Amino acid sequence: MFLARDNHFSAQLLSRTALIIAMTTVLGQIHFFKMPQGGEVNIGTMVPLILLAYCYGSRVTLLAGFICGTINLMVNPYFYHPVQVLFDYPFPYMAMAVMALFKKRIILGTVVAFFLKFMCHFISGVVFFGAYAPEGTSPVIYSAVYNAATIVPDLIICCIILHFLPVKRIIKAMKDESI
Repeated sequence: MFLARDNHFSAQLLSRTALIIAMTTVLGQIHFFKMPQGGEVNIGTMVPLILLAYCYGSRVTLLAGFICGTINLMVNPYFYHPVQVLFDYPFPYMAMAVMALFKKRIILGTVVAFFLKFMCHFISGVVFFGAYAPEGTSPVIYSAVYNAATIVPDLIICCIILHFLPVKRIIKAMKDESI
């Protein structure tokens, strides 16, 4: 086991986190539709990270989110600038770590996490993809509409999945040290 500040990362926690990363990556490859300049609606891609944050907290989820974003960059690269890469790949996944603050209200936490995810993509859209805005359209409006077209359906799908999942039983199983 190795130490990261006051957290102990056991082999069990590392393996569970690796499984979460794998599930997130696989779910990220199942698309309902893709947008022309990047972005897509997936089938609950962020659910595993949300459950990880709910169970193990923000530090583990920040690390897992960074890794998921980096893997997504390698699998589906779409970038123009190094700073844009951060706002479109690791930061949106890392935003799911905020879920750790909402342990009693998983849907509210999911909405807040997706709002942060939206803000990452929105900033990237305004700064780096504003040139794609139709003539006479503000890059701010263009980015907001473009990114909401993928993030709002993703949020709805994740909330529906989380509503029907036996979350308490999943969390209990994730925290069970005997597994």
